[in-house]
Amino acid sequence: MTAYWITTYKAVHDPEKVAAYAAIAGPALTAAGGRFLVRGMPEATFEKGEATRTVVIEFPSVEAAVAAHDSEAYAEALRALDGGADRDMRVVPGA
Repeated sequence: MTAYWITTYKAVHDPEKVAAYAAIAGPALTAAGGRFLVRGMPEATFEKGEATRTVVIEFPSVEAAVAAHDSEAYAEALRALDGGADRDMRVVPGA
């Protein structure tokens, strides 16, 4: 079953670190089977929605998304991020 890796950026402390992370994370996650569906700031928010950068990546399964997160290639991206942002990240199975 398809799964979605959803990340919201609660705070960005160092935009250069975030850019370095993105340069490594994008290729690592696509190589692991991910397909970026959403990247950016919301155009509209409702109820208690927050205007935070949001990323949604589609994976073939929850297991594939978790394996991508746990991979050495993605660990390299996390090392580059090095506290440059506070994020909320989750993997959700498709409906």
